[in-house]
Amino acid sequence: MREVTTGSIKHIQARKVKGHTHALFTDVLSVEEPLEIRISYDSGGERLQKNVSVTMRTPGNDAELALGFLFTEGVIASNEMVQCAQHADKDCSSQKENIVQVDFAEGFVPRLHQVDRNFYTTSSCGVCGKNSIQSIKTVSPFRGQKRPQLDLSNDILYRLRKNLRAAQNDFVVTGGIHASGLFTVQGELVALREDVGRHNALDKLIGNALVNDALPLNRHIVLLSGRASFELVQKAAMAGISIIAAIGAPSSLALELATELDITLIGFLKEDNFNIYHLGANVLIRIGSETEVR
Repeated sequence: MREVTTGSIKHIQARKVKGHTHALFTDVLSVEEPLEIRISYDSGGERLQKNVSVTMRTPGNDAELALGFLFTEGVIASNEMVQCAQHADKDCSSQKENIVQVDFAEGFVPRLHQVDRNFYTTSSCGVCGKNSIQSIKTVSPFRGQKRPQLDLSNDILYRLRKNLRAAQNDFVVTGGIHASGLFTVQGELVALREDVGRHNALDKLIGNALVNDALPLNRHIVLLSGRASFELVQKAAMAGISIIAAIGAPSSLALELATELDITLIGFLKEDNFNIYHLGANVLIRIGSETEVR
């Protein structure tokens, strides 16, 4: 069967069976390829290079993914620690687009003990390689900062899912890709990133905010196209996000972490209903014209 790959999607020939008939048709799949994240930094007068992770991802926004990963893992705390992030040069042209090298600024030595995970992680679970729960409770550089009071209505939350889906170009044609969207409390879409991995999509979104000096994202809502896992709450917390909405369900550990960090956690967000699992002290949600949830 023929395969045609274009960036983040692949056109393939498949065979559809319906009843007692079958026929060839063209289907569209999300591309999944490995990305090696490599860093280089000064140590004792020499430049060292180290591979820190391989993650399965959808090609695109790779530098943002690498920077978002390093930030949410606590390896870097700001974009000032980064000299540049780009695809590495390799002799084999088929591999150079699957390696991103992040060169740290002169004099900055990363805290590599923060990346306490196995070398390989999958697109579906960025937390699987962690050795212990304690090792993934990364401390946000914005933890302890006073959060702004946020006032939003249920009608705005109802519109988020539709607005996210309308902006998901790859999902429309493949039906098999995750997204993380950043919205204002007025419901305006600020940024969207897609990937086959839930955690990769959020790392790309946070990486974009990092390079644009937009952190902390404490005046925004992050919308997850799937469920809310522990790691996604942890990554959002690293970026200072205080409202997380998910189209799917939260896990019990995600709720525990959101409660501990006082992050508003909303699940099963649809066009006319949602569940509030934890409401942060800085958030007010208006239900209609007369009811407020604090």
